[in-house]
Amino acid sequence: MRRAARAFAALVAAVATLTACATPLPQPAPEPPAAVAPPALLPTQSAAVLTDLGAVLAAADQARDSAKLAPRVIGPALAMRSAEYQRSEATNGDRAPTALPTKAQLVVVPQTTTWPRVQLVVTEQPDNLQAPRVLVLEQATPRDRYALWGWARMFPNASTPHMAEAAKGSPVLPVDDAALAMAPNAVLAAYADVLANGDASASAAQFAPDQFRDQVTQNRQTLSTNVKDIGQVAETYTPDGPPLTVIGDATGGALVVGSMSTVSTVSITLAGAKLTLSPFESAAAGASEAGKSLARTYTDVLVFHVPAAGSGQPVQLIAAESVLTAVAAQ
Repeated sequence: MRRAARAFAALVAAVATLTACATPLPQPAPEPPAAVAPPALLPTQSAAVLTDLGAVLAAADQARDSAKLAPRVIGPALAMRSAEYQRSEATNGDRAPTALPTKAQLVVVPQTTTWPRVQLVVTEQPDNLQAPRVLVLEQATPRDRYALWGWARMFPNASTPHMAEAAKGSPVLPVDDAALAMAPNAVLAAYADVLANGDASASAAQFAPDQFRDQVTQNRQTLSTNVKDIGQVAETYTPDGPPLTVIGDATGGALVVGSMSTVSTVSITLAGAKLTLSPFESAAAGASEAGKSLARTYTDVLVFHVPAAGSGQPVQLIAAESVLTAVAAQ
């Protein structure tokens, strides 16, 4: 009996010794955190988004029915397209909606794991040989599909900065990024001041000349000349909040996208004078003439390139679209 007890004790001691000396089983190492966020979309997914959007636009355009745009067209784009349908109906089809190709020559995909998220698409040239468009596509939540938030026309001789490949994605920057020549959340307000005050604006030297500013100035001067005998013109330019997105380029700069409302008001000062409205303006205002004032509201979508701080380069507006979306006559 004692021999058995001694043998059992020796066995337990041997097992304990082996256990203490055994090599621990390898454990799987945790995944290291990603240095940068992944691209929000794969190239094939982006192509599918554009195909679906093209089908929605085609159906709504054919019917001239803005109800068919929802929920794939939102924000400024919905206001702009709806107004274009109303204009087309009022002119018996003479003013067709803006051509919006959905085939891409460049896709800018954000690196992000959060929502909302925005991708930019520079389209191929439309069949009517107008300038390529910049489509601004937003996904509000993981459950939502990408929707067209806005579009803008590229200016002649304008080009997008060098961007990362879509498969890699481009960084999303904060709206107060101090590494840029101008903080993105200041760009729209500064540009609005330049539109209002021209070279007298404190921000004038920070922006390169652009076609949109020239057109706004020319239109304001022409309207003022046309109504100088019966009234006067006042215009306001108001950013619609902070930029929708700020996407970094490969040179330390960024693309800044936002929208603005332009209100052009003619105040009639000559007693008995009236302004006759165009067919589209009449449909939008519910009146054929104005005897006191006529206010036209334009929805503007703007795409800026903001260079890196210290580059010595100005902020450049590279694409814009302005559509008359509301009319009020008194």
